[in-house]
Amino acid sequence: MRTTEIAIIGGGPAGLCAAISAASLGAKVTLIDRNDNLGGQLIKQTHMFFGSQKQYASIRGIDIAGILMKDLDKYQDKIELMLDATVIGMYEDGVIALEQNEKYIKIKPQSVIVATGASEKFLTFPNNDLPGIYGAGAVQTLANVHGVAPGKNVVMVGAGNIGLIVSYQLMQAGINIKAIIDASPKIGGYLVHASKIRRMGIPILTSHTVKYAHGKDRLEKVTLCRLDEKWQQVPDSEFDIETDVLCISVGLSPLTELLWQQGCEMKYVPELGGHVPVRNENLETSMKGIFVAGDVAGVEEASSAMVEGRLAGLCAAKALGYIAADFEEQKNDCLDQLNSLRSGHVGEKIRSGLAQVTV
Repeated sequence: MRTTEIAIIGGGPAGLCAAISAASLGAKVTLIDRNDNLGGQLIKQTHMFFGSQKQYASIRGIDIAGILMKDLDKYQDKIELMLDATVIGMYEDGVIALEQNEKYIKIKPQSVIVATGASEKFLTFPNNDLPGIYGAGAVQTLANVHGVAPGKNVVMVGAGNIGLIVSYQLMQAGINIKAIIDASPKIGGYLVHASKIRRMGIPILTSHTVKYAHGKDRLEKVTLCRLDEKWQQVPDSEFDIETDVLCISVGLSPLTELLWQQGCEMKYVPELGGHVPVRNENLETSMKGIFVAGDVAGVEEASSAMVEGRLAGLCAAKALGYIAADFEEQKNDCLDQLNSLRSGHVGEKIRSGLAQVTV
């Protein structure tokens, strides 16, 4: 059985920053990711980030991933990478079991940081399994990672930040966006993104949903309809749009299975995407030595995930005796950054959700 001081599950923005933070203090870290490369959602994101300089404002997500990889390389003697490695379970005795290259491996860490991220939610409607119906993450992977157009015409479902940003990226690639629809009566994403879309003549239809997808071997058209103030379909409001791609961006669900298995106290908090762990300000869960960071702790922007990763790495290392001389200063800086990112009207939902799970 292998041993390590801190095992970090997930090599996205939160996991990368947690590894860098903990290793910089001297802790031995094992960073585990099921993919064959690190970066998570960052490698799909070609848009420039908001926030401050500390959160890499005005730098594209894919470039931020490159910056973090270089920072990771500085601590090669402290960080063991395990890629193409899928964690199967976390058990009562503290052992983590994983599969890598068809081998069963067990690791016994002293502390764990769970940074598994989130999965895409989907919609239920007739023929929702037709080829040409994708989640937004799949479209980003095709277009931004592999340079493959998902189709010629796209109807986007979801006017949150992801739906708006992906629509704009597809338009930049020469793909025709027929419409963006959202069941909510209000646009959920930043209005600066929505304004760019509308200036390019793309309709954003709020209080609308998908009623039916048509096609034999692939998607050919979709039937949409209006929703009333009770989110019920309005009779005789149906209309069709011919399209070969329906991109669904209706939110994310935290990937918390490992936390459930460990027995962490969980709460259902819709504002944070679903069931999330109760945690303290150090991001430690109800199970001593198990920390969380990023979307698994509550769905937010990647900027917040990176700051949470730094905080979790800092606190997990401290719990093992690796204490920075300026620990309180670094911790308070992370907390101040998170408060800033969650400030104002936009962050009201996140603040409300966190108040229910922070002890």
